[in-house]
Amino acid sequence: MSNEGVAGKSFIIQGFGAVGYWAAKFLNEEGGKIVGVVEHNSAIYNPSGMNPDDIKNHMTKNGTLKGFPRAQMENIINPMEFMELECDVLIPAAKEKAINRNNVDRLQCKVVVEGANGPTTFYAEEALLKRNIITVPDMLANGGGVTCSYFEWLKNLDHIAPGRMTKKYTEQQNMKIVETMGYKIPKTSPHMKNLQGAKEIDIIYSGLNSIMDDATDVHWQYAVDNNLNFRDACFASAISKVHNHFEQSGLMI
Repeated sequence: MSNEGVAGKSFIIQGFGAVGYWAAKFLNEEGGKIVGVVEHNSAIYNPSGMNPDDIKNHMTKNGTLKGFPRAQMENIINPMEFMELECDVLIPAAKEKAINRNNVDRLQCKVVVEGANGPTTFYAEEALLKRNIITVPDMLANGGGVTCSYFEWLKNLDHIAPGRMTKKYTEQQNMKIVETMGYKIPKTSPHMKNLQGAKEIDIIYSGLNSIMDDATDVHWQYAVDNNLNFRDACFASAISKVHNHFEQSGLMI
C-alpha cells in the first residue's frame, strides 16, 4: 500500500507481536490511524487513533491492554470481538483461522491484510469475496521477513554490509554538487545529515519496498488479467513460475 493510500486510513491489528507492532509502527509513521489492537487477553479501540509505541510500552509493562489511557473502549471478556469494529483495513497478525465462519459476517473492514500464516479460513474468504472485501494473502503480505532473510544471505556471501563500499563516495559526490551550486556547508551543520550516504538500514528498507511494491503490482495485475481473486492469482503465478523453471531446465514435472 502506497504512502498516499495509507494516510488517513484506519487500521485494526490483531496480535501486537513482532509482525503486528512493526506493521502498526510503519503505518502510523505514514499517516495511518491505528484505531484498534486485539491481543489474546484484551483489546482496545479509539476511532481517533493511538500511538503504537505507547501501546507496546503499556502491554510490556502490564501484560495486558487493559487500562490503556488513550483507549475509548476496551474488552477483556472476549477481545476478538474488537476485530469486528469499524476500520478500513484489518490486519490479522497472530493466529491461524482468526477470521472464520463465526465472525466473518460481522467484519466492518474494507480490506484484510494477512500478517499471520493462514488467518482466514476458506469459508471466510469466500464470504469476504461476496461482500467485495479484498484479502491480501499471507504468502504476499507477510513475505517481507523472508525477503530480509534473503538480504542477510547476500550480506553473508559478500562478507560486507550493504552500502559500505559506496557510503562515503556518495557523501563526497553530494558535497561536490552543493559546492558547485555555490554553497559551503560546515561539517557541524545539521544539514550534513541530508548529504550523507545511505546507511545499511536505509538500503534494506529501499530494497524491501521495491521488492514488495513490485510483487504486489505484478500479482494484482495478474489477478485482473485472469479474472482471479488475489490469493488465487498469487498461487497461479507461483505455480507458473515453478513450471517455467522446470521447463527451461529440461526437467520433467
